[in-house]
Amino acid sequence: MRHFIKFTVFLGVSIVVGLLAVRTPAQTNAQERAANLRAQLADAEARQTELQSRLEQLEENLKPGNIERSLAGVGSVHPEELREARRRQLEIEKRGVQSQLDVLAASRSRLETAIASADAEIYRQRVGRGPNISTATDNITPAKPTPASSRHMKKRRLRKRH
Repeated sequence: MRHFIKFTVFLGVSIVVGLLAVRTPAQTNAQERAANLRAQLADAEARQTELQSRLEQLEENLKPGNIERSLAGVGSVHPEELREARRRQLEIEKRGVQSQLDVLAASRSRLETAIASADAEIYRQRVGRGPNISTATDNITPAKPTPASSRHMKKRRLRKRH
């Protein structure tokens, strides 16, 4: 009986996994690409949040009082040199974090553009390609000018000249 239950559960799980693995026609490359890009954007946003908090922490650590406290347990004949070295170290780290934030901002912008492009492609796939505008206008025959419309056009041309 136990084997039968295990087999039934195994079979049920296998069917569910198989159904999830089968691609439906609606799952196109554009949809997969959009989902992948959205995941990358979420990762970039999470990284940006981490870097923002690190930047705030560095700015707090750069305050003279906090530099003093960080070196309180260190004895030296020249404490001002230690403070200056600590300040330089924090400034370098701050510039590095700011640089990473700048790169992430550019990456985020590119990802948002790529997502918009993928979404547009998905929309085009759902709506269908539709008629080409040039073939649609080829089927339209131009209206022949009526004698009244030709006189009207001549009057307009004469008015523009004067």
